[in-house]
Parts: sequence; C-alpha cells; structure tokens
Amino acid sequence: MSDRIFSSTTAATGTDGAVAQAVRAALCHLPGVDNAASSHLVGVASDMAIMSLLALSAYLMLLVGRVSFAQQAFFGVGAYSAGVATAMFDVPLPLALAGGMALGALCSWLLALPTLRLSGLNYAVATLAFGEMARIAFSWARWQVQTEDGPVGPLGQEGFRNIRWLLENDLAPEVFMLVTVAVALGVVALLMLSERTRLGLNLRMLGQDDLLCASQGVPVERLRLWAAAAAGALAALGGGLYAHRTTYIEPALFDPMLGVHAVGYALLGGLGTALGPLLGVVLDLGLLDATRIVPGWRMVIFGGLVALFLRWRPRGLLDEVAVYHLRRAVAATRIPRP
Repeated sequence: MSDRIFSSTTAATGTDGAVAQAVRAALCHLPGVDNAASSHLVGVASDMAIMSLLALSAYLMLLVGRVSFAQQAFFGVGAYSAGVATAMFDVPLPLALAGGMALGALCSWLLALPTLRLSGLNYAVATLAFGEMARIAFSWARWQVQTEDGPVGPLGQEGFRNIRWLLENDLAPEVFMLVTVAVALGVVALLMLSERTRLGLNLRMLGQDDLLCASQGVPVERLRLWAAAAAGALAALGGGLYAHRTTYIEPALFDPMLGVHAVGYALLGGLGTALGPLLGVVLDLGLLDATRIVPGWRMVIFGGLVALFLRWRPRGLLDEVAVYHLRRAVAATRIPRP
C-alpha cells in the first residue's frame, strides 16, 4: 500500500496561467518530451519536493543521533489537519499548512518528551509503535460537514476525499509544482545556513557524543526536544502539500514503510549536508521510479542500496568527509583577489 504515495497522480487541472504555460513550454522543449510527458514530469517534481520535506525531517532526527520511524505519522497529521481546514472550513491553504505544521510540531514534541531517555533500538521501536498508533487513529477518524458539493471529511478506512482547494482556486499543477520545489529548496537553504551557526554545530555534536555535548554546557534535552518539534513541523508541511496535490488521503498511506523510506533517503543521500536527503529522493523517485528503468525491482534496488551504504558508507554519499573535500575543491577553484 505504501507504494501508492509514490505513484499517485494529481487530479488538479486548474486554469492555465502564464506561469503554467511557460513551464509546460519549457518542458516540451526537452528531448523526447511531449505534452503528456511534461505532465508526468510535473507530477514527479512535485512528489520529489514533497518527499524531500519528509526526508529532511528524518535527517534532522538522525542529526541528533535518533533513528525515528514516526515521521510518517506527522506527515499524516499535516495531511489530515490541512485537508480538514481547507475542505471543511474554507481556510486558505497557507494558513492550513501553518496550522498543520504547528500541530505536527506539537505531536512530535509530545512524543519526544517521554522518549528523551531512550536511544538506539529502544527509541526506534518506540517511534515505530507511535507511528502505528497514529495510523490506527487516522482509521478511526470519522467527521464530515455538509458543503455545497455534499458531505466532506475523513471517513476512517474509506479515506478523506475532495480536498479540492487547488481546483477551486484554479491553481495549475505546474504552479503548484513550482511552489513545492521552492518550499523544499527554501528549507534546504535554511538548514544549510543554520549548519554554520552555533546551533548547527551543537546539533552535530549532540548526534556524535551527547556526553561531550553536555560537558560543553549545551542543554542536551532541550535541544533534542526542539529538533524533534522542527522535524515534526517539516513532515507535517510535506503531508499538507501532499493531501492537496492528490485530493485524497487514507490511513494506509501513512504506514511504516513510508517512515522507512524517509530514513533511507537521508542515509542514502548523506548526513553531511541538508542536500543529502534531496539526493536520496532523486536517486529513488527521480531515477528508479520515474524512469522505470527496472520496473518491479525499484524497492529491491533501493533497499539493497541502503544496506550497502550502511556497510560501506554509514553516513551516506554526502557524508561529512565528502562535504569537506567538496568544499575544499570549490575553494581551490576560486580566483584569488589581486
């Protein structure tokens, strides 16, 4: 069931504005890309941006030394809360996404509180259990309101249909794709800037050695709580965008395999920089899934790659050593000032 989240296509067909036409024309100029293929590329780019937000939330947890298999739960919290806000109460999408992020951050913070003393396998199992509890809670959610188009709202296992804010506001898929990509890149830029600050250094030190971190006067528990809250907010943001892209969500979408993929993207791409999770998403969705090079074997290849990297490059392609050498190479190419 988890594969559905990667292969679903948007139902939105908003009116074509100048931006949408420009994007479609640019894509159609690519070799071998016609109008149908351009629509597919728009969908793939949107999925990659949304999944990048989920991967970045797992990356934040890995950065502080925690392997969390609960990020799909916060993804679901954002999807359901944003869907309820726009479809049932006509809340503008930006406000709905902000509310979903706040709720996702709160849920993640509440999970982090009782698990502060846990680590390793114990922490991973605790988060996995929470993720399943959240999925079951989604399946119990039954709440609808009457609208002009009929009853709208979550119906337990039957899912939540008609999250149609994009359609009702004539937002074309191409424009939505640009928005999601801009949001994902903005988050990456913010994380990369923070890595050069005291906060970023403390996060990395916490992930490497929490005792050393505490001995330097860093408030370890508070830092872990805030990192968890930020990770929950990022996952919820991705979930809210996903719900409006597909117009339909159901509890089965937020199963443990989605959380495993989020962790896998971060581990595959690398923990040395915020660009690592994006690289992991590109390798899976952009290369294996979108191109259909090896249909039917994508999950096997992705799992095999993660297993190999855990053995030979446990911190991914763009680990700290690789990032250090890349930065030195870039610095060496700069023309010295006279």
